[in-house]
Amino acid sequence: MKPSQLLRMLHLSSSSSAPPTLPELLAACQRQDRVAQRRLYGQFHGFAMGICLRYARDRDQALEAANDGFLKVFRDLYRFDATRHPEDVAGSFRGWLKRIMIHTAIDHYRANERHQHQQELDDVTLNQADQAATPLDTLSYDELLGLVQRLPPAYRAVFNLAVIDGFGHEEIAEQLRISVGTSKSNLFKARAHLRVMLAQMTSISTARYVVG
Repeated sequence: MKPSQLLRMLHLSSSSSAPPTLPELLAACQRQDRVAQRRLYGQFHGFAMGICLRYARDRDQALEAANDGFLKVFRDLYRFDATRHPEDVAGSFRGWLKRIMIHTAIDHYRANERHQHQQELDDVTLNQADQAATPLDTLSYDELLGLVQRLPPAYRAVFNLAVIDGFGHEEIAEQLRISVGTSKSNLFKARAHLRVMLAQMTSISTARYVVG
């Protein structure tokens, strides 16, 4: 769904009353209260976009996935039981929302990227990656995600599912409709490609330091 369509659906004038608590907001959303839906969308839109951006080709695709994900949230909100974790409703809801956004982003990935040409790494690149001296775990989270966005789509999807979101290879294979062997291979190649990019980034930074 296009952003303008969802925003038009949720567009209502804001209320001057005090903002509701999250359980109150979720209960109102279950009653199809448009003001509550708009507030929930605004409150968690950034979180949802952060997830979808990791799987999308660009921001427009991520925004489309996030909005489709919110439609599923509003449709299926009755399935979320806020009373199961009363001490941390926000954390529980974020986990539930995250699963929906991951699955929606993967649906968009399959629709947009699956049949596109998958870039392969040659043996020289792989060997260079294995010999890279700088480990990936020296990167900050934001730096790592910046490099991940530069991976070919198939590698990026597997790396995100396996490393960032903690899926096993059997789950990844089912989600992406590939074999377990392909999932493992793509994760290996993703790590290799990341090491190459990191080595190149480190080399450029060193050169700038020496020259500057």
